[in-house]
Amino acid sequence: MTSAKDTILGRIRQALVDVPETEAGPEAWRFRQRSTEDHSALLDRFTERARGYKVRVERATRAEAPARAARILAEAGLVRLALPADFPVDLAPEGFDLLRDDGLDNATIAACDGVLTTCACAIAETGTLVLDHGVGQGRRKLTLLPDYHLCFVEASAILGLVPEAVERMQPSVAAGRPLTFISGPSATSDIELNRVEGVHGPRTLVVVILDEAFPNETETH
Repeated sequence: MTSAKDTILGRIRQALVDVPETEAGPEAWRFRQRSTEDHSALLDRFTERARGYKVRVERATRAEAPARAARILAEAGLVRLALPADFPVDLAPEGFDLLRDDGLDNATIAACDGVLTTCACAIAETGTLVLDHGVGQGRRKLTLLPDYHLCFVEASAILGLVPEAVERMQPSVAAGRPLTFISGPSATSDIELNRVEGVHGPRTLVVVILDEAFPNETETH
């Protein structure tokens, strides 16, 4: 009995029967595996690409980061914020109603004004955040239900290219943890290219890069 696979392969062979054996096949795909830019250039590229997605990006030292985040959140008029249960204590901004996710239900998470997380790494070439939902990143729903997401990104975790990030995430994949790639606020377009924001996640995304080499109180936004 001939399978569908045999039928398809047979048709391909028949279509190729008059192709000389000396004819070269398609050139193998080549793509960059490693960025050659220095790290300062990577930070600038990440900032540029993320802002291209309408992401607010700022840099601060770790010590200054909570105050910087508090200023940003206050400007947005946010009050109640969700945090992963293991969110770093030293990054939590003061003056807000902070709810640590010790099993919060969906309604409570969705009712929060926003969420604060860290991330596993980021990709300069695409301005993308990568969450493997490890320490400080929380459950997937925590970054999907609230309409505002502020993410702290270690400068050292910003990589050049997608292959570098994929390689970095191999242990997470091996451990069975999900990966979430975030390039800008949630947005989608219908067949007529009418853009709708906030359908699958937060409409607002803010990134604070934790950069010890960056001067305190000097904003890049």
